[in-house]
Amino acid sequence: MSTNAFEKLSSEAFELYLSTSIPHLEQLPTCLEFYRNFVAQNRPVIIRNAFASWPALSKWNIEYLRQHYGTKDVTVTVTPNGYADAVTDGHFVLPLEKVMPMDQFLCSLENPVENRVHYIQKQNSNLTEEFPELIADSADEIEWVSTLFGAKPDAVNFWMGDERAITSMHKDPYENMYCVVSGYKDFILHPPTDQPWIPYVNYPTAGYQEVDGELKIVPEGDGAIPWIDIDPLNPDYNKYPKYKNARQIHCRVHKGEMLYLPSLWFHHVRQSHGCIAVNYWYDMQYDIKYNYFEFVKDLISGHV
Repeated sequence: MSTNAFEKLSSEAFELYLSTSIPHLEQLPTCLEFYRNFVAQNRPVIIRNAFASWPALSKWNIEYLRQHYGTKDVTVTVTPNGYADAVTDGHFVLPLEKVMPMDQFLCSLENPVENRVHYIQKQNSNLTEEFPELIADSADEIEWVSTLFGAKPDAVNFWMGDERAITSMHKDPYENMYCVVSGYKDFILHPPTDQPWIPYVNYPTAGYQEVDGELKIVPEGDGAIPWIDIDPLNPDYNKYPKYKNARQIHCRVHKGEMLYLPSLWFHHVRQSHGCIAVNYWYDMQYDIKYNYFEFVKDLISGHV
C-alpha cells in the first residue's frame, strides 16, 4: 500500500483537530464539556486544580512517607538503566521485583547508586491493593470521570521513583487520568494516527536477575512480546526511517495537574526525582475508533 495514504492520515489529524501542544484547562469542565471536547475527539488535555481537595498535595513527600509508612513492605522494581518493561539487547526485559520496607526504598532515592534504579510502578491497582492507607489522602476513583464513563476505574496506580526511571514508548487500551501529586512528569505523545510510523516488533522475553551482585538479563522461556524499540529522545532513523514522519507532542504535567491521556495514544514518560503520581485506568470503549485502529494495523502489516 502506498505510504501517501498513511502520510495523509497523520497530517490531516493535525490539520483537523490536533495541535503540537496540549491544551490546558484552568478548572474542571462539566462532564458534557469534557466528553464533547476531548473524549469524543480522542484528544488529550491537562486540567489544572483537578484534585485540589486531596490532602496528598500537602502531605506526600519522603519525610511523610517515612514517618507514617517506613516499616511497610512495598513492591519495588529495580533495573540497571531505568527501563522496566522495555527492549534491551534484543529482548523485552522485565524488571527485577523486590519487596522491601518503604524506608529502604526512600533511602534509595536519597542516595542513588549507579546501575540500581528503583521505582514503585507495579500496575496492578497497587494504590488500592498495596497502599489502601493512602486512599484517605487521595481517592480510589474520580467520581465525575466514573460518571462520564459509566464505570469505576479498572486500576488505580501509585507511582514514585528515581529520575532515571523511564517508561518506554507504548500504548494502552485505557482512558488514562494521570494525576501528579509531587514533582512533574514529562510526556512525549503520539496520536493513534501515527501508528504507521511506530512499529511493534516481537521480542523474546527476559528478566533482570541478580547474579554475583549484578543485574543480568536472563531469558525467560520461548515466548515473545510485541513492543516498540524506538527511543523518541534519540531516534535511530537508520533503523526506523519512517519515524521521521511522526510528529512528537511534548508536555510537562506539574504538581496538582491531571493529564487526560486518551486510549491508544503512544506515550513515553520521564519524571523529576522522587516524583509521586496516581493514575486511573478506565477501560476504553471498543467502538468504531478501535475498529479503525485495528484496520489500519492490518493495512500496515499487509494483511488486507
